[in-house]
Amino acid sequence: MKKAAVMLYPMFSMQEISCTTELFKFYDKDIVTYSADGGPVKSEDGFTILPDRSFDVFCREEADCLILPGIWEPLPVLLDGRNIRFLERFRGDDDIVIGAISSAPLLLGKAGLLEGRRFCHGAFEELLDAFPVLPREGVVRSKLVEDGNLVTACGDAFREFAAAVARKVGIDCGEQVFSGVTGKTYTEADCTYHLPPELWEEARADWERCVREAVKFS
Repeated sequence: MKKAAVMLYPMFSMQEISCTTELFKFYDKDIVTYSADGGPVKSEDGFTILPDRSFDVFCREEADCLILPGIWEPLPVLLDGRNIRFLERFRGDDDIVIGAISSAPLLLGKAGLLEGRRFCHGAFEELLDAFPVLPREGVVRSKLVEDGNLVTACGDAFREFAAAVARKVGIDCGEQVFSGVTGKTYTEADCTYHLPPELWEEARADWERCVREAVKFS
């Protein structure tokens, strides 16, 4: 299975892509994070993330998708030419799934990746009037839009975005994989969790190893 590449930039929204990355983890899809210089990046949620790599060592052959989280303050990210130059390399590359949520389609628009495409976004219209980087003829007023290898979504559609991107890269998950738990009735069995026998044996071996290693430092 190929890896998922995640593009990071200052004030990115971790929350908007957390369901996506959790699905990747659950289905054993490795994630590689990238930033302009490989240095620490602070999210809008207040977490400081150390990316795996910088843009200049991006390995196209190992990745089958690129994820762009939304941005609390998009203008500094838009005006940083390193972000745009990185994205420009994907023009005409229909073999990589590109998922952009909330305000992230602004970056795709400035890099020329939205010409002739259908997409949605969660950016403020006033910002688009001041910085017209999106081809308005392609905008679809919807929470989620899939157009070939491109998946775009508004920020509040992060669950649906995760499922759509996962299916694009061959992960067999349903649309309601993150449907929420409110407004439903559950039995005791629904709230009791078990590992399949084969996974329990693997987990027990890992736990025993952790205990042995912890004893060394106690």
